[in-house]
Amino acid sequence: MKSALIALMAFCLCLPLMGDDAAKKKFEETKAKAEKGDAITQNKVGGAYYKGEGVLKDHKEAVKWFRKAAEQGEAKAQFNLGQMCRKGEGVLKDDKEAVKWYGKAAEQGHVYAQYTIGLLYFKGAGVLEDHKEAAKWFRKAAEQGFASAQNNLGAMYYEGEGVLQDYVTAYAWANIAQVNGDKNAPRLKSFLENEMPSEQIAKAEKLSQEMIKKNPKLLKKKQN
Repeated sequence: MKSALIALMAFCLCLPLMGDDAAKKKFEETKAKAEKGDAITQNKVGGAYYKGEGVLKDHKEAVKWFRKAAEQGEAKAQFNLGQMCRKGEGVLKDDKEAVKWYGKAAEQGHVYAQYTIGLLYFKGAGVLEDHKEAAKWFRKAAEQGFASAQNNLGAMYYEGEGVLQDYVTAYAWANIAQVNGDKNAPRLKSFLENEMPSEQIAKAEKLSQEMIKKNPKLLKKKQN
């Protein structure tokens, strides 16, 4: 009985080591492919260094590999490099450089980059504050079903910042954001409901349905 328990304990203790070996092997295989110039795997190597998966965590190495992929036009790497520049991880903090890489990724349709650059334009971080530009990028992300961007765009219509003030459109975007799970959307809807007559709210509800019908991507796909 005791020997069986010892065997079981030894087996259990070995499992993490086996996992580590597998992770190291996978990392080495990925890095070998990345060293041949494959941008997608270069980004993966950067991610491995960033998280410490199969290799010791090293943010400077992460930046190096993200940059290699980003310079080849890999949108995910461009976004990741933007994040590193913005946070000052593995590289000196530089909002202007972050905006540069976010912009490249955003132009390729990277939804997180579109949302993030919208925030930077709204706050004036790394770029001159420009609410029209913020609204433009929030809209691009919102049209891909990004709930936070949908709510932010709704808030801009509510305040008339970067767009003409329009409560009906604001409510429609907040409504869609709420369906997509944005936690701030109900608050925005509540503000609007206090200032809109019932006829306007009904019009906004109808508008949100029309928007979804025109662009089904406004709703996030359900995860199986």
